[in-house]
Amino acid sequence: MIEIKQLTKHYGTHVAVDCLNFKINNGRIYGFLGPNGAGKSTTMNMIAGCLAPTSGTVRINGFDIFEEPIKAKQCIGYLPEKPPLYDELTPFEYLRFVAEAKEVSYERALRQVHEVMELTQIDGVKDRLIRNLSKGTRQRVGIAQALLGNPDIIILDEPTVGLDPKQITEIRALIRRLGEIKTVIVSSHILAEISETCDHVLILSEGKLVANVPIAELQGGSGAMRLKLSVRGDEEGVIGVLSAIDGIESCVVGAAREVGVVDMTLTVPSGEDLRDRIFFDMAEHRYAVISMEREEDTLESIFLSLTERAAEKKKQEKRTTPERDGEYELIDEGKER
Repeated sequence: MIEIKQLTKHYGTHVAVDCLNFKINNGRIYGFLGPNGAGKSTTMNMIAGCLAPTSGTVRINGFDIFEEPIKAKQCIGYLPEKPPLYDELTPFEYLRFVAEAKEVSYERALRQVHEVMELTQIDGVKDRLIRNLSKGTRQRVGIAQALLGNPDIIILDEPTVGLDPKQITEIRALIRRLGEIKTVIVSSHILAEISETCDHVLILSEGKLVANVPIAELQGGSGAMRLKLSVRGDEEGVIGVLSAIDGIESCVVGAAREVGVVDMTLTVPSGEDLRDRIFFDMAEHRYAVISMEREEDTLESIFLSLTERAAEKKKQEKRTTPERDGEYELIDEGKER
């Protein structure tokens, strides 16, 4: 298990990671999702003990990563965004070297090297120079080195970046296989990467954690559903009919796409189906319902909503200082205070 408390990283005045608090439990595939610059790689590096935090703690299976680094790091296998490979070695030679660096005994090292090569399906290229391997195969070699030492937790930072579609599919399948025997953390800014491989998601934006939920729960929406509705009639009359229907939480009228047609998006409580009521009430007032479509929340829409909200909050924080004499003062970011 990984336990993160008040984890923070500053680069000068820039806050890359801002007071993160969360736990990673055993036996799941976790996705770290966020736009570029959200703090994902910085967080991964601090969890793996490759980067010291400004403040906060990281505990791996009860060991503090900075106070007991050897014991903590023995529990982790880490693949950074750029795999730490030696081009002049073969995969077999490289993995033997990594096993030795991890202080795996000679007999166990030989067995583990063959096991991880078989699991990552690189047996067929074990004697070729790494410089001659495709990018996808190099990623597999990188994942294989993370598995040496039999760690409980595997951390993969952007494991499919730069791969072609076939290689991406193969790496995703490998991650799912690893998830059956290990706790896996996958960092990515690609939504499909997370939704197809992970069962739990942590969303970072502007260095802050804005979501920490199972994928199924996140995609289940926020407790509300939306209806996209197009009705032929005058806007005032159509809105009047809708206002008399209990359960409609909000109504947003869109730009007119056709003269005499009102396009709207309605928000209603999840599980409450008002479509029949809307249709018959409109018909009673001689308004023709041209179309009515249920719109579900997607991972993309939730992700954009959460990250845009965090970005706007960060922007507001940068633009204002605590109140002075009843006014707020704008800050020039390039000016020292």
